[in-house]
Amino acid sequence: AMRINQDTVLRGQKVTLVPYTAAHVPRYHEWMQSEELRHLTASEPLSLEQEYEMQRSWREDSDKCTFIVLDAARWPGQAEESCMVGDVNLFLTNAEDPTLGEVEIMIAEPSYRGRGFGKEATLMMMSYGVRSLGITKFEAKIGQENEASICMFKKLHFEEVAVNSVFQEVTLRLDVSDQERRWLLEQTNHVEEKSYTELKQPAGVLET
Repeated sequence: AMRINQDTVLRGQKVTLVPYTAAHVPRYHEWMQSEELRHLTASEPLSLEQEYEMQRSWREDSDKCTFIVLDAARWPGQAEESCMVGDVNLFLTNAEDPTLGEVEIMIAEPSYRGRGFGKEATLMMMSYGVRSLGITKFEAKIGQENEASICMFKKLHFEEVAVNSVFQEVTLRLDVSDQERRWLLEQTNHVEEKSYTELKQPAGVLET
């Protein structure tokens, strides 16, 4: 099951990825009040209670892997909720093919956009997918008007493979050849994997 990442923290230069827990829901719910974000992520407005339900299902479903994106400069140290900048997901959309992962990134905080946070978070998630989940092919489905996101995925070697004019959506794809795998692991060789339980401890506890 996808609970594989429930104690996993991935620490990069700009971002730290942590598992999506109930503590993140209020801030996440606040983000989703934004019509622009709902439009970009093709999401329905949910009540806070529904958002908690979603978080529980995300945690327990075996076909999704989700991390909350934190500002690495501010966490650990500050309250997680105040360090949240977005989320990154990997969906195993094809029951016939468990090596195919659909990747989705959202940088919800406007002040963090266009600064490489989404790019690093996506690379870290892809690297985790390749190393820990056996993913060998990635897809991304992005609204046609979301040029920044399409452009970012192309920089990560994705190629446009389909356009759906009904949903106004572009599908991009990356097959992870040996060469791509090496490139991906090189891009993320600075990333450290840690235990969430240990990092969440108050600082004083660690020093004894």
